[in-house]
Amino acid sequence: MRYTLEITVAAPRNRVVELFDNPDNLPNWQESLASLELLSGTRGQVGAKSKLIHKFQNHKIEVIETVERRSLPDEIVCIYEAKNAWNRVVYRFIEINNNKTMWVLMTEFRCTGFLRVLTFLMPNIFKKASIYDMKKFKWFAESQPLNNLCKLYSVK
Repeated sequence: MRYTLEITVAAPRNRVVELFDNPDNLPNWQESLASLELLSGTRGQVGAKSKLIHKFQNHKIEVIETVERRSLPDEIVCIYEAKNAWNRVVYRFIEINNNKTMWVLMTEFRCTGFLRVLTFLMPNIFKKASIYDMKKFKWFAESQPLNNLCKLYSVK
């Protein structure tokens, strides 16, 4: 299954990328995330592996994230692997103007077992979860003050 989503965030691209790239911000927009642990490499850099634990009701799902490509502020690509699931996500950040950024999320999802049945019966369940997280990030990013913007990335 593949899908592409986009959302416009009313904040400069550098600020959006700074907030997105900071793992301390994840709990602010990924409500299901219970923990994040670096397993190897340098956090956020190509080849880095992290273990994410997500809680959904009474279920815990362990996911291993591997950073495949990093070319921020333009994009970052990650692979997520869990039991019966493989997911490649391209996070792309496009500057619309000085105060607006389009966040494009391109997902390729492969699964087996019960998850395969679930994607067949309810194909929009994963897409809706992605949209929800994107809206939560948009709200979070737009609510942050701009006065302490770090100039980590050059504007093109």
